Amino acid sequence: MPLRPHQLDALRSMAIHDKGQIIVPTGGGKTMCMIKDAIALLKGSSKTVVVVAPRILLAEQLSSEFMEEFVENDMPHIQVMHVHSGETHHYSSTKSNDIYFWHKTRYYAPKIIFTTYHSLEKVKGSTVDVDTIYFDEAHNSVQRNFFPAVKFFATYRANRSFFFTATPKHSTTVKKAGMNNSKVYGQVIVNVPAPKLVDEGYILPPKVEVYKSRLLRKDEIYSEVECEHMISAIDRLEVDKVLICAKSTKQITGLTSQSDFCYELNVRGYNWMYITAKTGAIINGKKVGRDQFFETLNVWGKDDDKKFVVLHHSILAEGINVKGLEAALFMRNMDYITISQTIGRVIRLGNCHKTHGKVCIPVYNNVGISTARKVEAVVDTVFNKGEPAISTITR
Repeated sequence: MPLRPHQLDALRSMAIHDKGQIIVPTGGGKTMCMIKDAIALLKGSSKTVVVVAPRILLAEQLSSEFMEEFVENDMPHIQVMHVHSGETHHYSSTKSNDIYFWHKTRYYAPKIIFTTYHSLEKVKGSTVDVDTIYFDEAHNSVQRNFFPAVKFFATYRANRSFFFTATPKHSTTVKKAGMNNSKVYGQVIVNVPAPKLVDEGYILPPKVEVYKSRLLRKDEIYSEVECEHMISAIDRLEVDKVLICAKSTKQITGLTSQSDFCYELNVRGYNWMYITAKTGAIINGKKVGRDQFFETLNVWGKDDDKKFVVLHHSILAEGINVKGLEAALFMRNMDYITISQTIGRVIRLGNCHKTHGKVCIPVYNNVGISTARKVEAVVDTVFNKGEPAISTITR
């Protein structure tokens, strides 16, 4: 697939800068910018690239995408290591000595390390030389426990460092890190407005619907009323593939085990699935492995005839590529970054009938009012004004 104009602009900027921020809306193809830059760097060289992700799941997804492009570009012999606690068929360790010896014994080969912000400290401890480091979902890098290792690579160890995000995080206090610290993060070298991607047909605009649900009475069972609200919202959306952003794992398990939610979905022809850190992955009431969950999710997402609802608390909000989602149902309050990232899950191109990414917020008993205001503010900033959804730390 040919690169899009904004991706080519990003690669040109990366070629002339050794540090900087690449701000691209969710769905804009920022991963391919990393991959193409890495291919140009590693082909025929002995250099080392590091890719940093916020979650193990995303590190594994990035690894798959990189390796697919390496093979297509006749680069099947890239040496790969994962530095995190997850399972992978590549060599993996979280011990700094192991990283050092892995790197040393492959000194003359092109190398790539996939890690997480949590485990980046282990890569730092290995003292290996790094030519280029890519920070994905870079707004995570400002967290207090992540920032020291990020700063080390960006200002000392890596020759080149690039920070990719749709949602930059700034700081107005010297006590906490922010991406407006140009010594660490460099300048914004690419900033792609969302309206430009909409106009060029690469993503879809969101369509927000806020509607009032009936009030909750004191004598009613909470999970049953929430079931009623969600089913009513799904009926209003009139789509086949829905992402529900739940308040908590407790809410998800209450809905699926203490109400008629699953029955009502089945009556309407929907499959259902959810994944949380506490419960693991569930598909239509059956516990499955994480790999099977995401494989099923993507297969169903590509199938125009498949109807499903997927519930989560936070795992699916950021970075994970899920095909075909048509609508997001907000059942909890979120910060601006998470709202923007969640909207990004449903504005990717779908079948020929999909013209918008639908966003729905039920409001009842003063619940949902704050969420609705935030969602509308994010949509106005990103899709009307064409600015990134910047979150600012003030204290």
